[in-house]
Amino acid sequence: MPESARTRSQPGIGRYVSDARRERYFAACDAVYALGAPAAWEEDVETSYGTTHVYRYDPEDPAARDRTPVVLVHGAGSCSAMWYPNTPALSPERPVYAIDTPGDPGRSVQRAPIHEPAHAARWLDETLAGLGLDRVHLVGSSYGGWLALNQAHREPGRLASVTLLDPGGLEKVGLRFFVWIFISLFATFAPQRLRPRLASWLEQPVLVVPELRAMIRAGVRAYRIRRPAPQPLTEAELAAVRTPLYLVLGRRSLLVHPDRQAERVPRLIPGARAEIISRTGHGPQIDHAERANRLMLDFMNSAERGLPAVR
Repeated sequence: MPESARTRSQPGIGRYVSDARRERYFAACDAVYALGAPAAWEEDVETSYGTTHVYRYDPEDPAARDRTPVVLVHGAGSCSAMWYPNTPALSPERPVYAIDTPGDPGRSVQRAPIHEPAHAARWLDETLAGLGLDRVHLVGSSYGGWLALNQAHREPGRLASVTLLDPGGLEKVGLRFFVWIFISLFATFAPQRLRPRLASWLEQPVLVVPELRAMIRAGVRAYRIRRPAPQPLTEAELAAVRTPLYLVLGRRSLLVHPDRQAERVPRLIPGARAEIISRTGHGPQIDHAERANRLMLDFMNSAERGLPAVR
């Protein structure tokens, strides 16, 4: 029986609407993957919550292969292909693992809900254990940022550092963010001549990268996400985090209030650092990939040395 049919009636479990739609989505994803570094290999990791599909990117330098690896966790409604602007810069410096989150479109197969914080932390810990990773630099974007922050709070034992890119988990998701998502999706159907202007107005790079636009549209048609928005961590939960943490926000983010969180997070989390990148919204690692990649690598290097990160 197709996986989409088996999961159709199970609450809290995302599913593809059909096998044909799934395959069209995979083809669109592969076109986006081709824009980034080529994966050295792919692996499926079995967990209590389903099968997690993982892409690994290896440095050519043998010495770099022994460095603490980077693990990338994508945002909601996407898959690991979204990291195409980052894998070419990160993977020469360290091994990179990009994880398809169960419950989002991608090649992972969800069999149990993971939206509860304890389950999400257990799923990610089981995935890292299945990959044989005892120490990693965890990077999460948007919903993946909530997963990374939640991991730092609940299961930090494998974490050398955490980088949060305009993450969930700091504020309740407001109406303005959902309106932006809806308008951005509607804009993908706009005539080509209008897309650059709309992309600038919406801070939405999806509109001007044809492969990315095709992947997002295919994913919306193919996959049904079945989970609530994550609840933000409390101030007490944030204050309990001891993993070196780097918060990168877009100046025009609609998910969080950048100035508020840039002050609040370092105040609550000992040693945490926050950075606001101008001329971008919810995707600083895409809009300003070169700068974001350098900042992430500098932070990871500093975290390993036990030093404050420098600009």
